[in-house]
Amino acid sequence: MNLKLLFKAVLIIAVLALLVMMGMNNPQNATLALPPVLPKTKTLELPACYMYFGFFGTGFVIGTLIMAGGRKGAGKPGKEK
Repeated sequence: MNLKLLFKAVLIIAVLALLVMMGMNNPQNATLALPPVLPKTKTLELPACYMYFGFFGTGFVIGTLIMAGGRKGAGKPGKEK
């Protein structure tokens, strides 16, 4: 197994474990006010664990898309005969 892949898997599991611990220990509601996105009079009030999960999920998906990047070798010419 690739050492880099193993390190990434362990790191993701550690972050998920922290996410679960934060969610279990913060059951109270948290208020999210985001005037550029939500109307100024509207605030989002959810349990903190849902917000942690949403922020982590958004960051994970965006990080995955950035790391996936483009194709390797897209600009290399083919073999010349």
